[in-house]
Amino acid sequence: MKVLIVGSGGREHALAWKIAQNPEVTHIFIAPGNAGTAGVGENVAIAADDLENLKALVKEESIDLTLVGPEQPLVAGIVDAFQIENLSIFGPRQNAAQLEGSKAFAKDFMQRHNIPSGAYKTFSEYEPAAEYVRSMEPPLVVKASGLAAGKGVIICQSREEADQALREIMLDRRFGAAGNQVVVEEFLQGEELSVIALTDGTHYRLLAPSQDHKPAFDDDTGPNTGGMGAYAPAPVATPELLQQVTTTIIEPTLAGMKAEGKPYVGFLYCGLIITADGPRVLEYNCRLGDPEAQVILPLLKSDLLEVIQAAMNMRLDATPVELAEGYATCVVAASGGYPGSYQKGKPIAGLDTVNPEFCQVFHAGTEALGGQIQTSGGRVLGVTCNGSTLQESIERAYAELGKIQFEEMQFRTDIARKGLRRLGQERTTN
Repeated sequence: MKVLIVGSGGREHALAWKIAQNPEVTHIFIAPGNAGTAGVGENVAIAADDLENLKALVKEESIDLTLVGPEQPLVAGIVDAFQIENLSIFGPRQNAAQLEGSKAFAKDFMQRHNIPSGAYKTFSEYEPAAEYVRSMEPPLVVKASGLAAGKGVIICQSREEADQALREIMLDRRFGAAGNQVVVEEFLQGEELSVIALTDGTHYRLLAPSQDHKPAFDDDTGPNTGGMGAYAPAPVATPELLQQVTTTIIEPTLAGMKAEGKPYVGFLYCGLIITADGPRVLEYNCRLGDPEAQVILPLLKSDLLEVIQAAMNMRLDATPVELAEGYATCVVAASGGYPGSYQKGKPIAGLDTVNPEFCQVFHAGTEALGGQIQTSGGRVLGVTCNGSTLQESIERAYAELGKIQFEEMQFRTDIARKGLRRLGQERTTN
């Protein structure tokens, strides 16, 4: 069986690594891939949003299944484009991918179906938005409605900060067309949680609940990034809480999308905040999270390809999903200056020294030039380690990360600390 994975980041490396464990898979193509995916399959120099050339590749190589990693091609309609030509692909169609592609659509959808979220208003012009902000009590959250690579959400501690965020998004066009609409939302207090379901549109299976770390620096300070690390399972996700999430969020979301003629098939990512009044939706994503995938997939004991095929054939209700025991922690090594400007082309040393028994290094922003693996992006590597306890997985991740070097490497030193605190433990070493 031949499989194509669309994308170039750590999530796509993790997908390729997991899919390669199925004995029926004979060849994996990754478009465009990175230096790490080249060790699992064959990289093809086609951009993730180049739908025509991706279709041509699938036909030319007789590829049996395409899996889509990033959100851009899903929102652009890659699933529709493939299905029109009877090419097998797993993911939500364009009308369902609006849950991520338009925060305004997602907020209105949640309101229509009584799915718990924060109070909000949507604006297409700066002046009405600014007037609304002046009437609100901070803190506030200002969001570009469209896709902004995980950086379009700005938490504002004052009306002045909120007004500045509006100006940057709507007038200065910081995020381009993603800022054509802006959502101004109440700030919700609590602990964040990522719950991802694999679904056929009606039935679903939950993957390990995880917790991402968006701010660039320790103690959740600094600008938002695409994610500086993750761990799973997150202790905040008790069985009782997960039951509440499924009955008040996941099931109403699937039922609502189906009722509106937009059945959702694929990975449904629910970005939640656990408030004193229960879980609330901060955002939907229409794909696996990154770096959440890098801890969720190592904890998936079941064969991922078999589960995906069951979803595509409407057999998910008869297909159990088994999760592995223990924990996984991923620490992201980023380029100096990220998420702002950073330099590329820094040689990476030590990749061959990590312990493969419990550690996987998932490449994100890397490329191989002249036999040397170098940095090529903001988030460079995700060092993921399993452990029987959360403490063990954390200590292993930082120990293995310590074996890797590149100039100006930066990383957070407190990944999963919230989980340890919730378990009544404290990390004493990195």
